[in-house]
Amino acid sequence: MAACATHSTLMLAYAASTRSQDLTLPPSLFSFGSPRPNNLSVPLVLLGGSRVRRCAAIERGSNRSFPVVVSAVAAEADVDTEEDAEQTATAVLDPPKPKKGKAALVLKRDRTRSKRFLEIQKLRETKKEYDVKTAISLLKQTANTRFVESVEAHFRLNIDPKYNDQQLRATVSLPKGTGQTVKVAVLAQGEKVDEAKNAGADIVGSDDLIEQIKGGFMEFDKLIASPDMMVKVAGLGKILGPRGLMPNPKAGTVTANIPQAIEEFKKGKVEFRADKTGIVHIPFGKVNFTEEDLLINFLAAVKSVETNKPKGAKGVYWKSAHICSSMGPSIKLNIREMIDFKPPAAN
Repeated sequence: MAACATHSTLMLAYAASTRSQDLTLPPSLFSFGSPRPNNLSVPLVLLGGSRVRRCAAIERGSNRSFPVVVSAVAAEADVDTEEDAEQTATAVLDPPKPKKGKAALVLKRDRTRSKRFLEIQKLRETKKEYDVKTAISLLKQTANTRFVESVEAHFRLNIDPKYNDQQLRATVSLPKGTGQTVKVAVLAQGEKVDEAKNAGADIVGSDDLIEQIKGGFMEFDKLIASPDMMVKVAGLGKILGPRGLMPNPKAGTVTANIPQAIEEFKKGKVEFRADKTGIVHIPFGKVNFTEEDLLINFLAAVKSVETNKPKGAKGVYWKSAHICSSMGPSIKLNIREMIDFKPPAAN
């Protein structure tokens, strides 16, 4: 016990003499990788305290010991923490490098657009709702490609096509035509074959045409069938359905009056249907049409969508309406003005 008291006195004296000095501790004392020798002891001296704790190694008779002043180690840790904080603050304050080119654009979708598209979309305001005449005039300005673009209308309706009473599938006869040549094929038999040929059908056949379609023949834009041929045509559903060519009475492609159907589709009858999100897409001409012709065709499309409103549609039927060219930006329309618009009286 006397030896322990002597050691305690000597350790307090040593701590007092080195209190104002920087302590340099052997790095091996804080190295977790290197093992500590058995004869090495590290007694802790608590400055300002009345007790001195000694390691068990001293009681075992070790002949080496190093004092560790807790306050000095804590002070050194505080200094390191302050230095790390200053370095972190400096790194955060460094301004990021400015982005250049398309990477600097705000909208991600614009970063994949062409320079031509980025220029023409400046002609219209994104969130502005235009009246029909102004929108068609603006649409013709945005169509500046090297080919004649088609003109399309996109109507978002308040319907859910997964319900039978909210499905929309119909046709519209565009008074000024579609601006493209429509190739019509007819499936018929007996006297209907001659009627179809005389009416201007491009392809006419029966069982032979069905076999050609099964083999991959698709050189037509519309397929019209007489009612007595539908039993045989039913087997073509997997082939014609995904392409939108399956004959259907609602689309006017299953009819007994084949000559009239051929004439209507040749002149500009267009089939449309709502997709699974309730949006209807209708082409209503070409950009080389006059503004008056585009206006007449567009109003005919609007009237057809309104007339064929599904029975299950509740509340507000029209949600939004846009028009655009094939390679141009969309132009938003004012719904109320579009529905109430009256075409000028013909002279």
